[in-house]
Amino acid sequence: MLFSSLSFEMTDNEIQMKDDALKMINASIRAVDPYAAVKRKMMMCKGGDSLETLAVHVDDDGAEQIKYDMSEYDRIRVFSFGKASAAMALAAGEIVSSCGKELDGVTIIKDDHATAEEIDLLKDKYNIVVRPASHPVPDARSVAGSNEILHLAKTSDSRTLIIACISGGGSALFCSPREPLTLDDLMQTNQNLLASGMPIEKMNVIRKRLENGKGGRLAATAFPATVVTLVLSDIIGDPIDLIASGPTVPDDCSGWDDACRLVKEYGLEADGEYALPDAVLNLLRLGKEGHLEDTPKSSHQAFRDSPPLCRTVLVGNNRAAVIAAANEADRLGWNPVVLGTRVDGEASVVAGTYVAMAETLSQQREHGVNSYQIAALPTALIAGGETVVTIPAECNGKGGRNQELALSAAIKLKEIGLRDVVIASCGTDGTDGPTDAAGAIVDGASVDRIEHTFTGRSAHDAMKNHDAYHFFYDINSDDGSHHLILTGPTGTNVADVMITLIK
Repeated sequence: MLFSSLSFEMTDNEIQMKDDALKMINASIRAVDPYAAVKRKMMMCKGGDSLETLAVHVDDDGAEQIKYDMSEYDRIRVFSFGKASAAMALAAGEIVSSCGKELDGVTIIKDDHATAEEIDLLKDKYNIVVRPASHPVPDARSVAGSNEILHLAKTSDSRTLIIACISGGGSALFCSPREPLTLDDLMQTNQNLLASGMPIEKMNVIRKRLENGKGGRLAATAFPATVVTLVLSDIIGDPIDLIASGPTVPDDCSGWDDACRLVKEYGLEADGEYALPDAVLNLLRLGKEGHLEDTPKSSHQAFRDSPPLCRTVLVGNNRAAVIAAANEADRLGWNPVVLGTRVDGEASVVAGTYVAMAETLSQQREHGVNSYQIAALPTALIAGGETVVTIPAECNGKGGRNQELALSAAIKLKEIGLRDVVIASCGTDGTDGPTDAAGAIVDGASVDRIEHTFTGRSAHDAMKNHDAYHFFYDINSDDGSHHLILTGPTGTNVADVMITLIK
């Protein structure tokens, strides 16, 4: 049904749809709780001779396991970094502490992504220190914490078992510049990579060549220790060599040539729009010319044995979050359709696709279901992935990819006069860009409602300036909510969940 553009208020349907969409988002986040994910995958058990064994489930049903005989180890070390690092380290510490081995470790967290209670428990009960640091741009604390991990890795021996817990955000938090690069070089590099609109998996091809721990170098540094890595994936397709830049897996899929090709493709050369620091460009050039050692490959001693000393297990990903949202949609009476978990591209373009699908599905209101519709109304289209926003060098707007997707969708919904459609896009980590919002949720009257309520706000100007946060922020509420989704830090990170509801 079409509504007058002068109707600013949400319809009764839209009010209920917004509530349902938020319930679906909450269900998706709960499904990838990092503490529970680690506990599902790893456990300590007794063997027939009463010796303790650490069992790690490779698959969801536990049919395939990796087993570690604890009599072969004198020390266990937990290295954890990423937005979910505190919860993952807590679970790991709780599981392995029962075996009575010497236990220590380092956890690098994003600021405000661990409670005081979690920090105290990790240190006092499990001897795992917590090092807060900056994200998405690393700072001196990132380097200090990373060097602490690398030092412990280097001092490990063949009777050391290392449990590495890695989650989204690990690339910035686990950051140790490769000589002669400085932290300033890496900070500028990260800022320019983000500004260029380069997808995270491509960023990591460059990042892993600029640092001491990425691209398998942490595992190589720890050799001859045994390393088991638990990964909570935030990258489309779950490529374990790219998540947090693959610090404990061989880097067989990229090289210096790939990094240099990306520099040219995204305008990162010295005369490009997003030029990288001269020291970084020089290092990449020397590597391409064969003067510098590349990241370790499968032929390295840490990876080549059978079974290898270093093993990796996926404990959670975007698909788990999307399926949980679909299950919640079904419970609430919607007809869920999972569009996939590989959504990428410009946020504004993706938004247009969702609106176009919603418009087509809404035609059932007048014409009924035909043979070409993908689902009957009410329909919940659910997808996962990670979009991008290409930001001009001089842009001063504030927002994130999820807020921009929602704003673009709101504008398009207004343009075609489509109501009883609600679109939400949310980062599962609880933060979208450099804001306190996880994303945003909109309907067909959102633009008119905001522009009517707040004099001077313009949706088109906000899109042009990539300033979705300030457009959506409701100064009349206590926390700025209504269109913004404010979850606070969730302690997990498996990319984004996008929901389109049509009634």
